[in-house]
Amino acid sequence: MSAMHPRRQDGFDGVGYRGGAREEQGFGGTFTARSFSSASDLSHWVTTPPDIPGSRNLHWGEKSLPYGVPAPANPLEGAAEEPFPGGSSSGGGVQGQSSEQLNTFAGFGIGLASLFSENVLAHPCIVLRRQCQVNYHARHYHLTPFTVINIMYSFNKTQGPRALWKGMGSTFIVQGITLGAEGIISEFTPLPREISHKWNLKRIGEHLLLKSLTFVVAMPFYSASLIETVQTEIIQDNTGILECVKEGIGRVIGMGVPHSKRLLPLLSLVFPTVLHGVLHYIISSVIQKFVLLILKRKTYSSHLADSPSPVQSMLDAYFPELIANFAASLCSDVILYPMETVLHRLHIQGTRTIIDNTDLGYEVLPINTQYEGMRDCINTIRQEEGTLGFYKGFGTVIIQYTLHAAVLQITKVLYSTLLQNSV
Repeated sequence: MSAMHPRRQDGFDGVGYRGGAREEQGFGGTFTARSFSSASDLSHWVTTPPDIPGSRNLHWGEKSLPYGVPAPANPLEGAAEEPFPGGSSSGGGVQGQSSEQLNTFAGFGIGLASLFSENVLAHPCIVLRRQCQVNYHARHYHLTPFTVINIMYSFNKTQGPRALWKGMGSTFIVQGITLGAEGIISEFTPLPREISHKWNLKRIGEHLLLKSLTFVVAMPFYSASLIETVQTEIIQDNTGILECVKEGIGRVIGMGVPHSKRLLPLLSLVFPTVLHGVLHYIISSVIQKFVLLILKRKTYSSHLADSPSPVQSMLDAYFPELIANFAASLCSDVILYPMETVLHRLHIQGTRTIIDNTDLGYEVLPINTQYEGMRDCINTIRQEEGTLGFYKGFGTVIIQYTLHAAVLQITKVLYSTLLQNSV
């Protein structure tokens, strides 16, 4: 077994990726928001975890000139030293320390805003999206955001705000289980959690195998979380935050809440779950790297034409990565939406789940499907609901990413204003 190495550097803080040596005067005009403690650190992307903003990043190698701007002088140093014509080193140190504190605070705030928009603000859209996907009775497919807003209002009016926020705790638990399982498996096996620039097909295969094993471990808990998010609030008991862990373990050992004979065994759910998870990871990773490369080259060209301001330099240190994450999540969700619909119907079958009526907004419906597997589910949806049946609830995706884009834009404006007032 090959020697195991730490998967994260000491300076990883969940928002940026920095080594032990931090710049004290800000990020300057380059993309040196992530300084590295050794040359070998430059040969890796951070490819995991995939579901936490700020850490599911594919960092392009920054040692090549086309992706960075040479910085013979830090533009913030002059601004920090000008108020002290006497050459007092203590004054410059105070300004540098203030700039570093501002960067740390701003990075934390930007990461928190991204986390909020992806996991909290988007949760009502995720709840309604899943309910529409598993509702084979529905005559209204909610393909546009206009009908989605109307049905959201109806649910909130008849059941209260909890109707659209149910199951949020379980989604965080599933993310935690996914990250924990990936870390444990990678530590006790030679499967790589990172892919270096000197990649080969064997390393990529091993890395995707690690992802596949992670999805298998998290699968029963994901199924329990799915039930919590689609079960109607009218008959749902006040379950604890760890209920999905209990239900997931019960699903594995065959105990817990009794299910019907139509319940599909976990082994039959492995292939569609792993296929969807791996494809989602591949698509989002490729798109993220591609968008980040385009943004860095565009910024590099603009920096060559005109010297960037300190404010713009700091914005360039954070927001290209956030935009790349946004584009990657959007494209992967849109491309794999039909597969997600099939996956959710297979997971929910036979669990005696009762959902809200997404046509009316004030009744409940049972889930009584009898799919024999993934292929039968696809054929049945195509025959009985048409091709658009795979896209039920697609309007929620439009609302979800519109809100996400709005949060990113508001964060950028506030961040720019804060920097302009402090520089």
